[in-house]
Amino acid sequence: MAFKWFHKEKTKDYPDFWLAYLDAFNTKKKESVESTRFVAFDTETTGFDRKKDRVLSIGAVAFVGKSIEVNKSFEIYVEQDIFKGETVKIHGLMKKGSEEKITELEAIKAFLLYIKDAILVAHHASFDRNMVNEMLLRHGLDKLKNEFIDTGVLFNKSKHVIYKESLQEHYSLDDLCKELNVPKIDRHTASGDALITAFVFLKILSRLDKRKHLEWGYLLSR
Repeated sequence: MAFKWFHKEKTKDYPDFWLAYLDAFNTKKKESVESTRFVAFDTETTGFDRKKDRVLSIGAVAFVGKSIEVNKSFEIYVEQDIFKGETVKIHGLMKKGSEEKITELEAIKAFLLYIKDAILVAHHASFDRNMVNEMLLRHGLDKLKNEFIDTGVLFNKSKHVIYKESLQEHYSLDDLCKELNVPKIDRHTASGDALITAFVFLKILSRLDKRKHLEWGYLLSR
């Protein structure tokens, strides 16, 4: 059955690549957690203001079950029309660096083609989702249709349910690496943080599976 928003959006004059992205959701069926395709992703940006700042790079890695497709990972760098030197010490991306950069529209096309209808996993997911959504809106498109899972929120919930611990307001990705014994490979690069997020997510799933909490109602609830 088609989602309600699909028919409404298709009446607009959208480009073919966006309609192809929507088509994936038109035929999407709910699968088991074990057979679902997830995509862990991360963005590096010029700052934290979704309106004024811009995405500099996107890294992503797909996985089904416990198999991470590292050899099919995703990494792109976006041409910088906005440059903030003070953030370079975090992400290391210079305006005229050695990385091959593509336009924002090319980045959108590539990212949508990679994620398709996967469930997206990110740490502090609302930030990355908002930054990507602003990219889409700047080019006359709509927001992402994928469902999201935030590893910080999920870890918090898992500790509360499994260990009966009080909910904590905030966990950094470094906190989760320490708690779950995940190595911090290429930290503060989009591709490195995406891979770390995937490992963190799979470790949380393993904990939940052992305690019979590996179900959609639990994973996707806010």
